[in-house]
Amino acid sequence: MPGIIANYKEVVNTPQRRQVLTAITGGQLLVQLSSLPVTLALPSMARSFGTDLEDAAWIVILNLLVLGSTVLLGARMGDKFGHPKIFFFGTIIITLGAVLVASSQTLMWVVVFRGVQGLGAGLIHGNGNAMLAFAFPQEERGRAYAFPISGSRMGTLIGIAIFGIFLEWVSWRLVFLTMLPIGLLVIWATLPVFRRNVEALPKTPISIDFVGAGLLIATAVVFLLSGMHVHGGEETFRSSDALNYHLPMHALFLALLVTFIFVERRIAQPFVDFRHFRHKYFSLSLVSNVAFHLSMLATMVLIPIMIENGLGRSPIYVTAILIPHQSFGIWLPAIAGNIHDKYSPKLLRTFCMLSIAVGLILLALFAAKVNFWMLPLLLLPISFGTNIFNTVNNATVMSALPTEHRGFASGMLETTRDLGHATGATISSIIMAMVLPAGIALMVASEAQHFYMKGFQTAALAVVGIMITGAVIAAFHRSFDQASASRQDQASPAAADD
Repeated sequence: MPGIIANYKEVVNTPQRRQVLTAITGGQLLVQLSSLPVTLALPSMARSFGTDLEDAAWIVILNLLVLGSTVLLGARMGDKFGHPKIFFFGTIIITLGAVLVASSQTLMWVVVFRGVQGLGAGLIHGNGNAMLAFAFPQEERGRAYAFPISGSRMGTLIGIAIFGIFLEWVSWRLVFLTMLPIGLLVIWATLPVFRRNVEALPKTPISIDFVGAGLLIATAVVFLLSGMHVHGGEETFRSSDALNYHLPMHALFLALLVTFIFVERRIAQPFVDFRHFRHKYFSLSLVSNVAFHLSMLATMVLIPIMIENGLGRSPIYVTAILIPHQSFGIWLPAIAGNIHDKYSPKLLRTFCMLSIAVGLILLALFAAKVNFWMLPLLLLPISFGTNIFNTVNNATVMSALPTEHRGFASGMLETTRDLGHATGATISSIIMAMVLPAGIALMVASEAQHFYMKGFQTAALAVVGIMITGAVIAAFHRSFDQASASRQDQASPAAADD
C-alpha cells in the first residue's frame, strides 16, 4: 500500500494536475448521483403527481435519451471550443437542472428538466476523458482514471444510502436539492481548469458537421427507444402492442444508421471520421467497452429481479446486497490503475471479463441454493472484475488514438458505454420475456418465483457468452504505436473518397 500511495503522489505532483482530477472526479460524482440513484425516487414521484409508474418512468427515459445522444456532440464541441469550457458548462447545466426539477409542480416539467440534466451529463461525459488524456501521458492514465471512476462509485453509494432516507421521511424533492451544494462545489473546483481553457484549444480551426450530428442524435434516440417498453399493454416483446412498436422502431433505426453512414462518407469533414476505426486496436477496445457495460447494466437489471421476484425479498434487501458490491469501486480502481501503469499486463482486461463471467455463472447456479447473505460472496468475482476493468479500459481506449484525436476517443468511449447499457437492458428484458410464461402476473408469488429464477439463470448465462467473446477480443489488443499509425493514415484515402 505505501508503494501505491507513492506512485499516486507522482500523478498529482502539480497543482494543475490536482485541479483537473478534482474537477473531473466531482463531475463524475455529480453525473452518477443524478442517474442510477434517481430511479429510487420514481414510486414517490409517481404518488406525488397522482400518476402511475409507466408515466413516471419518462423521468429516467428522457434523461438517458438526451445523455446517450449528445455525448459525442459534446466531445466534438470540446475539440472546437476547448474541453474544459464545455465540461464547465455541463456542470452548470446539470446543477441548474436539479434545482428546476426540485421546484417543478407538474410531471411534464420534471421530465423536461431531467432532459436538461441529461444534456449537462452528456457534456461532462464527452469531455472529462479528453481532459485527462490532455493532462496525463499514456503511462500515467491508468492511475489518473482511477479518480473519476471512484468518484462515480461514490455518487452511487451516496445516492443509495441517503436518498432512501429522504424518500422515507422527507420528500423526493430533497433528492434533487442535494445535488445543488455538490454541484456548486464541482463548479467551484472546475473554475481553475476553465480559466486555462486556452491551453486546450486546437492549433488549427475545427468545423462541426451539424447535419451529421443531427442524424447521429436521431439514430441514437431511435435505438434507445427501440429497446424500451414505451408502448401500451404489457412490458414484453411478444404482445401485439409490443410487436407493432418494436419492429418498426428497429427498422427505423437501421434506416437512419444507413443514412448516417452514407452521408458521413461523402462529407469532407464528417462528424464521425470513419478512418479512426481503421486503427483496429481502437475499434477492438470499443467493442470490449460495449461488452463490459452490457454486463454491467445487465447485472444491475437482473439482480433486483432475482432478489425481489425470484427469492421473494423486499427492495431493501437489494440495497443491502448491492452496497458491498458498489463499495469496491471506491478503492479498487486505485489498485487497478497502479497495476496498469506499472506493469501494463496484456491480459488484465481479459482476466477481468472472465472474472465477471465467473460471477454470473456462480449466481445463476447457486443464488437459489445458498443462504441469502452469501450472495455478496457470489458477487465478488463481478465486483473485482468490474472495478478493475473500468479503470484499465478507459485508459486503454484513450491511448488507442493519437492525442490530437482525444475528443473523438472520449466521445466514442462514452457513446459505446451508453450503447452497452442500452443493449444490456434490452437483452436482459428480451430473455426474461421469452422465458417467463405469459400468465405469470396472475400467479401467486410463491408459484412465480421458480420461473423468475429460471429467467434470471438464462439471461445471466447469455451475458456470460457475450463476456467470454469480449474477453477473447480484449486479448488481441495492443498499445497504440504512433509510427505505424502515421504510416497507416498516409496510405489511407481521405474520408470524402471512401
